[in-house]
Amino acid sequence: MQPLQTRKNTRLTDLTDRPLIDVTRARARTITVQTVSSVRSVRTPESGLPVLLALDLGSTLGWAVRLPDGATTSGTVEFRPGRFEGGGMAWLRFRSWLDGMVRTVGSIQTVFFEEVRRHAGTGAAHVYGGFVAHLTAWCEHQGVPYRGVPVGTIKRSATGKGNAPKEAVIAAMRARGFSPADDNEADALALLDWAIREAEAGR
Repeated sequence: MQPLQTRKNTRLTDLTDRPLIDVTRARARTITVQTVSSVRSVRTPESGLPVLLALDLGSTLGWAVRLPDGATTSGTVEFRPGRFEGGGMAWLRFRSWLDGMVRTVGSIQTVFFEEVRRHAGTGAAHVYGGFVAHLTAWCEHQGVPYRGVPVGTIKRSATGKGNAPKEAVIAAMRARGFSPADDNEADALALLDWAIREAEAGR
């Protein structure tokens, strides 16, 4: 298994037991693989910070994490079951991915996830509910605090409008120096940005 390297030679292990992507501080070279579609990293000057993980839950999951050295890393992961697999395989992979994240970044102080109150249909609601159930159960088992944040709150923080379209959130994250591959990664970055602001405000 090929490791990820940042400029400080910090090793980021593969979170999905899949081929890895070479990451730099400002941009990443993307290799097409089954589960990881993108990984980005942006450097900030602070160090010794608590690790915050933000998740846009779904079969294509967007994630963003602030590392102890202040770097922000983000990407997307696919958890759709294969053609000959049962639906439970998605949840097993999700929990394994969370375990891998802890091995990679160390102790996570808080997990934030996008709290969706309206869904496109029954199937989407079931999938989202499954991710929330497994995430919160995992957090309880690990002793990691977690918090759901309404979609409107995230969009308002990122764009100034609580009903902003996906394109506006993507543009807002790019304006802040990130390169989200899609709206899932952009939503996770926007959520992490909100969480960092809240932490700095002491809320």
